[in-house]
Parts: sequence; C-alpha cells; structure tokens
Amino acid sequence: MTAPTSPAAPAPAPATKLPSALRDRAVWIFDLDNTLYPASCNLFAQVDLRINEFIAAHFNIGMDEARVRQKQFFRDYGTTLRGLMSEHDVDPVAYMDYVHDIDVAGVQPSALLADALDRLPGRKIIYTNGSVRHAENVAGRLGIIDRFEAVFDITAAGYVPKPDPRPYATLVERHGVNPADACMVEDIARNLAPAHALGMTTVWVRGEQEYEKAGVGAGVHIDHTVDDLPSWLAAVAGP
Repeated sequence: MTAPTSPAAPAPAPATKLPSALRDRAVWIFDLDNTLYPASCNLFAQVDLRINEFIAAHFNIGMDEARVRQKQFFRDYGTTLRGLMSEHDVDPVAYMDYVHDIDVAGVQPSALLADALDRLPGRKIIYTNGSVRHAENVAGRLGIIDRFEAVFDITAAGYVPKPDPRPYATLVERHGVNPADACMVEDIARNLAPAHALGMTTVWVRGEQEYEKAGVGAGVHIDHTVDDLPSWLAAVAGP
C-alpha cells in the first residue's frame, strides 16, 4: 500500500513513563491490521494481491494496470474501496468478501496480548477500515476476539475511511464513548489525528512504511509511541 508522504521527520520518542491513570481508561479503541498483530505477519501482502485481482477482473485489465489504478484510488480516496464505490458504483460487500478471503495462519496467538487485555479494566472496541468478518477472522486467530465488545468496521462507518473525522464521531456516539476517557491505538500515524482532536489519548504502533509514518512530523497528535504493543499493554495493565 502506498499513500501521500510527508517530509522525513524523527518519530516521537517512546514513552518511558506510563501515566498511572492510563490503566483505568474507560474505553480502549484498537485498529486491527498491523496493530493487534505485528506487521511481520505480512497479511496485507495477501490483501493487496486480492485487491489487484478484483480490480483486474472488474475492469478486464492486466495486473500491472490494476495496481496503478488501485494506488490512485488509495491516494485520492483513502481506501481503494471508497474510490471504486465513488467512481464505479462497485458493490462493497462483494469487494470486501473477495479481498479478505485470505489465509491467516501466519498470525500466531498471543497469550501476552490476551492477558494484557484481560487485565485492562476498560471496554475494548476494534475500529478498522476493513470488515467485521476480517476482524473476527484475525482476532479469532489471535485468540482475543472475545475481549472486544464490538467491531466498528467500514460498513458501520458508512464506507467513509479513516482518517475522515466523521466516522470517529459516529463511533463515539454509537458506543457511548467519552473521548477524554478513551485511548486509541493505531499503526497509521495520521489516523490518530481525529482521535486526538476529540480528546482521546493516542498510541502509535511504530511502522516503517511511508504510509504508516505520514503525519508523524506533526507529532502533537501522538501521545505514546510503541514498538511492541503486547509488552506495552502488559506494562500499562500492571501486575
């Protein structure tokens, strides 16, 4: 996946002291892909291929041209699906069913993550630009799906992707979230800006891809930067 980039800037330093109040946040909102599981699982390589196959079949074009179109849709609309819906009236359900039909065997169950989620007392919600089916598939493989009270997916968001602020407001209203008592965790830095603007505490799971780092230079919307989410959550949760 590619996206508009910003000039290189040093990432915010990882937090060395955890605020004592952070453990008791009333709501924890987690992105799914490359956040609840490490990017090294490389699931998105499968999704990316499926997206290009879908586009190639829909437009009866070759894979190289499909890839060019996919990247343009992503740049212009934030997600490929949003571009396909806006310009070509593509059925979102058919698209999501196809692109998320992947093998998640590379995702390993995380006992440390499951234990940390158990010990954090707040409510927990997955917020993804993907589908409920994909979230349940992946989080089920991780062994943590039952730790979450809800999945707020792209359908619930009215097919408006992050970082558009409108679905963040919808999530807050629908799930009765007080932003000042919520924490959002995400691997794409720019997706944290609307959460910060609402008053949430924000946690960036550091990524090395340009689309993940875009927006880091602004810095002010990132409260914590972490490299190992399960270990960090375990430290927040305490003994």
